[in-house]
Amino acid sequence: MKRLMIKTLVAAAALAVAGVAAAQDRTFKLALQNPKGHPLVTGAEKFAELVASKSGGRLKVNLFPGGTLGGDAQTVSASQGGTIEMVMLNSGILASQVKDFEVYDFPFMFANGREADAVVDGPFGQKMHARLADRNLIGLAYFELGFRNITNSRKPIVNVEDIAGLKLRVIPNAINVDWVKALGANPTPMAFPEVYAALEQKAIDAQENPLNVILANKFYEVQKHLALTNHQYNPQSLIISKKVWDGLAEGDRKVLQDAANEASKFQRKTSRDASATTLDALKKAGMQVTELSAAEQEELRTKLKPVIDKHGAAIPATVAELQAELARIRAAK
Repeated sequence: MKRLMIKTLVAAAALAVAGVAAAQDRTFKLALQNPKGHPLVTGAEKFAELVASKSGGRLKVNLFPGGTLGGDAQTVSASQGGTIEMVMLNSGILASQVKDFEVYDFPFMFANGREADAVVDGPFGQKMHARLADRNLIGLAYFELGFRNITNSRKPIVNVEDIAGLKLRVIPNAINVDWVKALGANPTPMAFPEVYAALEQKAIDAQENPLNVILANKFYEVQKHLALTNHQYNPQSLIISKKVWDGLAEGDRKVLQDAANEASKFQRKTSRDASATTLDALKKAGMQVTELSAAEQEELRTKLKPVIDKHGAAIPATVAELQAELARIRAAK
């Protein structure tokens, strides 16, 4: 008996040294910026449901929507340290960790959701997520926020010139600051949980987000005008702390990866299916909606091209790779 116990202890020690983790019960925190009811939170709920189902209830994901655990910078840092296990955020914000992620914030990069899906689910998107490992993060899957539009409390936007002079909240990174400047507006970098109060207090005039974000966060209460500019598409990265990931059994990693892949496809479909009703709901809530003419949309593209060229020059290989991938996708239509 004594000899058997010694052998068991030796075997257990060998497994520990080899870094092989045993499957065990585990609860993960997942931080999101949008409130319950938003398509991203619906997608995260689906992810949590799938994780529980695929693990037989051993693994559980607790959601913390609405920025309750802090802004993106705070939650990403906490994930790197392992105190918040998972975060879902705009992929472009990860440029603060790996500069190449800035490509996801380039205006007018994707023409539609089909193109975006093909890119992020293909080799390019997977390679981008793989680069996060050196920053103590693991990219699991891409969800979507959608195409962004501009709202403001001052005036209808009918021409590109109408954007000039607006104090406009932007995601805190360089390319977003630069494209707002290129339009003659005043960029105000700000963490998302602060935006509603800043609009309400008139500290800023405007913000830009997809329609589902505008509706879910009730920006219509503090913004009268909505311009359908569709100037930028945001994929969302679901990431997990590498410190946490490395401590999981291989089977549990597979559960999380498979659940993330399945939930991401569910979430994108849910988001797109709701787009038409979302715009109707915003109109019913009192927002005045304008749409740029084809000529004005082209003027917007022209004004933003120097910004794309400037930032593209800093990550030329990544831009070239993405452009080649998009060319292949468009040729295969």
